[in-house]
Amino acid sequence: MAKKPKPTSIIDSIGEEIVRIITPVSTCMFLVVILVTILNTNSSDSPSSLNTIATVAYNETPSDSTWDKFKGALLNSLVFVVVVTVTTFILVLLFYLRCTKFLKIYMGFSSFVVLGFMGGEIGVVLIKGFSVPIDCFTFLVVLFNFTVVGVMAVFMSKMAILITQGYLVVIGMLVAYWFTMLPEWTTWALLVTMALYDLAAVLLPGGPLKLLVELAISRDEEIPALVYEARPVSYDDELGGRGGVVERRMWKGGSRVGSDIGEISNSNPISNLESDSNSTLGEMLAPLVQVNETRLVVSEETSELSVPLIDQRANTRGQEDDFAVEGIGLGSSGAIKLGLGDFIFYSVLVGRAAMYDFMTVYACYLAIIAGLGITLLLLALYQKALPALPVSILLGVLFYVLTRFFLEVFVVQCSLNLLMF
Repeated sequence: MAKKPKPTSIIDSIGEEIVRIITPVSTCMFLVVILVTILNTNSSDSPSSLNTIATVAYNETPSDSTWDKFKGALLNSLVFVVVVTVTTFILVLLFYLRCTKFLKIYMGFSSFVVLGFMGGEIGVVLIKGFSVPIDCFTFLVVLFNFTVVGVMAVFMSKMAILITQGYLVVIGMLVAYWFTMLPEWTTWALLVTMALYDLAAVLLPGGPLKLLVELAISRDEEIPALVYEARPVSYDDELGGRGGVVERRMWKGGSRVGSDIGEISNSNPISNLESDSNSTLGEMLAPLVQVNETRLVVSEETSELSVPLIDQRANTRGQEDDFAVEGIGLGSSGAIKLGLGDFIFYSVLVGRAAMYDFMTVYACYLAIIAGLGITLLLLALYQKALPALPVSILLGVLFYVLTRFFLEVFVVQCSLNLLMF
């Protein structure tokens, strides 16, 4: 079998890797758009029936003025960010105290609640809408098995990577759909404030995400979180002169040479969502979109070399067996890991756009994918931890506004006047 040649440039190296991340992100956004199209019969001006931590300060009503909606949405988003910040510092404390097992159990239970209760409620609505002939007992058995297998696939046992990937996409889709049920102004304010929070939490000294990543690197441990792992892109390498030593990369400021963890920390949204019929859901969703939402992680599962994000040179200082370069990149297996928080907020943006028009959906989708690609390129360029939400959310919101208030008007006028462009 012909060996895949090793690429020689940054563009060549990250092309396939970006595709392997874009595919699940696009799938999650597509499923959320379908759910919104099928299940959401209320207009954007209809009052929200969802009472959550994101609407505790202000509940939007159609009769409110634009200024009142703006102030209320801003207040809601600030409250949400405060809760996220406090919860993240609590997570850092628990991780510092080595309560990793407790965190994994709690997140597994929360995943069970999301798949079982939120997924079950959406399943019931779909069954009623499409008149699917199924009895209650069969539905409960199928739902229970689906939920248990999902929790085991994500947390409790090693399963095929496709199964784990599929369940992570489903969890992101479910949480994102419930976020789209928030009032319109609150949703947009929440997206913007979470992107700004992500920027501060990762880059500022003393930021909770920065502290968590540094703590994980110093201990050489994984942070318990819901993270999507793409299949690595592996290339056969002659390892000229290295005697079979596998190249590694580590974070700038990592604790030691040969560290095998590199991460892009991202937002840690706490989806304390709860419906009128399910008042406890909000408490269960907190860890699902918890800290280190976007990560680029080095793993050592194979001896094959991955595609490098940046060209490397051997660090001749120190031991011969350890080979690393400061900066962000892929490790021996080239496994890119993208946090579920990014899936959720990307899908929320596209889902909210779907409530208006499909033209805005296309524009927001392209903007999000472009932002994701730009983020990876910036990682290769600056070789340091960068948040993943700000670029994509900024471009997505900008394209939504431009498409809704400018492009659509232009296209409609061209259509009315039988013009083609």
